[in-house]
Amino acid sequence: MLNQLEKQGVFSRYAIGGAIAATFYTEPFLTFDLDVFATNWGEPNFQPEDEHDVRGRRWVDCIGRVVTQSSVREIASQCIKGVPVQFLPAYNALLEEALREAQEIMYEDAPARVLRSEHLLAICLQTGRSKDRERVRILREQAKLDQNFLADVLRRHQLEEKWKLWTE
Repeated sequence: MLNQLEKQGVFSRYAIGGAIAATFYTEPFLTFDLDVFATNWGEPNFQPEDEHDVRGRRWVDCIGRVVTQSSVREIASQCIKGVPVQFLPAYNALLEEALREAQEIMYEDAPARVLRSEHLLAICLQTGRSKDRERVRILREQAKLDQNFLADVLRRHQLEEKWKLWTE
């Protein structure tokens, strides 16, 4: 479904983030939704006010309903195996970088993009909630982190001090 929305121009790039992304690197976390980070909502080839593209084709979802930008969130939450989906913009430099560097994986015979474990850890540091502190601990213990890549990410996004506070 996400690949179809990307191909249709609803957004230009997506990657799975949050707790579900972390499960590709660690034991599962309790979560109630799928976090999907995306960039460039409503590219020129997607007509948010109209159900047709510039060539007159209708945008349709996986069960044949007409897609408009305002219906994307509702449609996706019903189509991705009943799991609620939270679409989030890449609202800062760390998230933009994380999207660019996301890893391509196969999930149930379909390609998907997932944020790297190092970026998930950095996003947890940046967000700073108590549950993020626990995720940092679990990612450190269970994920195979590229320590040099992680150090570079933390430096670029001014998270080195917070890393020291949370890990010492």
